[in-house]
Amino acid sequence: MPGPVLTFGFILATLLGAVFHIIVGGDVRRLALFMLAAWSGFALGHMMAISLDLNVLLIGEIHLGPASLCALIALVLAHLLTGSQGRPR
Repeated sequence: MPGPVLTFGFILATLLGAVFHIIVGGDVRRLALFMLAAWSGFALGHMMAISLDLNVLLIGEIHLGPASLCALIALVLAHLLTGSQGRPR
């Protein structure tokens, strides 16, 4: 069973991905892509903050500042790499 820190981080990353999807739009496949990008970016940012000993916006054991920033960077990169959805079929 995952601990409360892992669950809270997962919920925060999911919220970041969902809000980003609401803002930029797209179909269900892009939602799945944004979720994966947010989860991996959040985890990468959290691990980087632990290894660099950054204590910016520390909530419990979660390094919210660097993790959120890295998740947002991953989301923007995913959006830019997939191109626009306005193309006609």
